[in-house]
Amino acid sequence: MITIVYIVRYPKYLAIAGILSMALFRTVLWQNKKISFYKLMGSGKNGTFDIRPDWLQWSVLIVVKENVPTSYLPTFILKYWQFFKAKQLNIVLEPFMGHGTWDGKKCFGIYTSAAKNNPIAVLTRATIRCYKLKSFWQNVPIVAATMSHAKGLQQSFGIGEVPFIKQATLSIWDNEASIKQFAYQMQEHKTVVQKTRTENWYSEDMFTRFNVLEINGSLS
Repeated sequence: MITIVYIVRYPKYLAIAGILSMALFRTVLWQNKKISFYKLMGSGKNGTFDIRPDWLQWSVLIVVKENVPTSYLPTFILKYWQFFKAKQLNIVLEPFMGHGTWDGKKCFGIYTSAAKNNPIAVLTRATIRCYKLKSFWQNVPIVAATMSHAKGLQQSFGIGEVPFIKQATLSIWDNEASIKQFAYQMQEHKTVVQKTRTENWYSEDMFTRFNVLEINGSLS
């Protein structure tokens, strides 16, 4: 299966268009039978993993069963973005390993490929238990600050389908070695990962690695 993530940024005076899109896009995505899974998500402030929402930046994630052009989306959505002068960054991904579920589904299918000699993307997402929200958000700035200076990190996006509770991070790295160095050698990251387990922060979580097949467009 192929996963495509669309990161979209609206002009400052059209923030309302992004908010409305979360309701308007849902029906056309649900009706499209070529899409096996989709998510409509907002973004953290400045496009990072931040408790403050960025009302200008939004994202759409779709999973399809075949390799499709990066422009593949219902025509209504593409025309909507064009009409409201939204800038797009489209990331085409091929999953090769992972664990966990998203809304009870193994949405990225069976992992049949292997890591390739190209950039690697990592998607981590979780549903945070309500009584663990304070602990979770107290620890986020530590990891975010460490990650922003991690060697081999090309870019990252904090995204989420429900503010504060259902959160995700999509990060793009030079290679697997960069990911492992951050995950296993950065003490701040290791400490927070241990807390997620010992303190049982999540009611559901998912971790997936992807080969990055294409990156098109720009938010700047």
